[in-house]
Amino acid sequence: MLRSAAITAALTLVAQPVAAQTGCITAPEAEAMTMVAMPEILRQTGTVCAARLPATSLIRRSDSNLIDRYQREADRAWPNARGGIVKLSDPAIAPLLDSDFARGLLVSLLVPQIVGRIAVSDCAMIDRLVTLLDPLPPRNTAGIVVAALQYLKAEKAKGARIDVPDLPLCQAVQR
Repeated sequence: MLRSAAITAALTLVAQPVAAQTGCITAPEAEAMTMVAMPEILRQTGTVCAARLPATSLIRRSDSNLIDRYQREADRAWPNARGGIVKLSDPAIAPLLDSDFARGLLVSLLVPQIVGRIAVSDCAMIDRLVTLLDPLPPRNTAGIVVAALQYLKAEKAKGARIDVPDLPLCQAVQR
């Protein structure tokens, strides 16, 4: 019974158009959601790019601590990410979001949106970016991803032809 309720909840989340949702998430919530998905994004990117990159590439190396660092930060970021998911979800399913199911759902929804857009011709550039970002704390990388998304969404709103995921970010307060 719980499994069918969880599946129903997942379908409700997926089927509900973003435009119809009244909630928005803050930049810190978006960064937390990004952080939670980053370990799997890195794993799957390494898989997608395996044929295009040398075995010594950071994104392909299984002996580096890259994924472990991101996993530790993802675990810390989960409570804030969960808060963002609750804001975007139907209140009737909020109790289900207290389970580990919600974390898996978030990852399963975000990762394909990112990794599915990777062209193998971009793997060398992705590897370079990951290598450049490696010394930064994982939270900074998540912040850079969200800031880039905000910038691209703003450019798209101005008429630029950009394919960017439609994450419902709240408008930032102007200072």
